[in-house]
Amino acid sequence: EQQRNENVSNLIKEYSSELTETDDTVVIGNPNGDITIVEFFDYNCGYCKPVALTVAALLNDEPNVRVVYKEFPILGPQSMVAARAALAAKRQGKYHEFHVAMMSSVRADQNSVAEMARDLGLDYNKLLRDMEDPAISEHLERNYRLATEIGINGTPAFVIGDRVVSGSIDERALMEIIAESRAKMKAAPKNN
Repeated sequence: EQQRNENVSNLIKEYSSELTETDDTVVIGNPNGDITIVEFFDYNCGYCKPVALTVAALLNDEPNVRVVYKEFPILGPQSMVAARAALAAKRQGKYHEFHVAMMSSVRADQNSVAEMARDLGLDYNKLLRDMEDPAISEHLERNYRLATEIGINGTPAFVIGDRVVSGSIDERALMEIIAESRAKMKAAPKNN
């Protein structure tokens, strides 16, 4: 177990910039937060929906956290449609609103995408065109490769500090992991 944890920690360090700093990274919370949480999710994941509320509560209670969303549509073609739509909504400045709406919906599919787009005032024809952009396909392929490289095979999954946390998690547990990560950062020798 310790060897596996060390391997995961090393992989997280190796892929750190891909996890947190790509040009098309979706960030919510404090962009300059001292702790970054990377969440891999699927809009049709039954565990991801309540976790979305947990992340929202965390951001409300913890102003120094940065959350990076990584779409990981592994639960079928409708999950892919929803992930493409969310990334296309980003081009209209509505990613976060679209994300919250999709996480609140019963099922993420083409019908719910159309409904959310209308409710949020998105240009639906532009959204559909943008969903087919090869850059969005590349973004999703990168997320999939990245998850696979660091051993993530389900949703939700979080990368926090030097560890991967898989499955549903409550706010208290997230706060404990954040506190541990901050303690490790303080204890780490400073590079000058």
